Amino acid sequence: MVTNLYRHKIEVVADDIDLQGHVNNLVYLKWMQDAAVAHSVDKGWGQAEYDQLRCGWVVRSHQIEYRWPAFENDQLEVVTWVESFRRASCIRKYEVQRPSDQKTLAIAQTNWAFLNMDKRMPAKVPQEIIDAFLVEGLGQTAPS
Repeated sequence: MVTNLYRHKIEVVADDIDLQGHVNNLVYLKWMQDAAVAHSVDKGWGQAEYDQLRCGWVVRSHQIEYRWPAFENDQLEVVTWVESFRRASCIRKYEVQRPSDQKTLAIAQTNWAFLNMDKRMPAKVPQEIIDAFLVEGLGQTAPS
């Protein structure tokens, strides 16, 4: 069981819809980034804290599997958690869920790199950041 889930609520609006009448794929990326930032702020790591370190996160890669479409006025949740950390990166996972019918619309993960913003080079993730997102001794797996 994931011990450090964050649930980010989304209401699908008209601007999210593409010519096929469902949420555009690029919108899912925005929702994932919004959920990751909100989770970080919730854990005490907002922009001011990263600015103090002169470090921050950038995306190395995204993987998304789309399972079901979302439509205007849908009420959704982006469930996210940090699965693992490496020296200068982390893997964050996501599930986009529609609670009204209990469907998982998409599953995804992002490989985030931690950078020294002055040098634009990878930096070691400080232990206090790792501690904020992981609970020691408990593995991170998909929500149940």
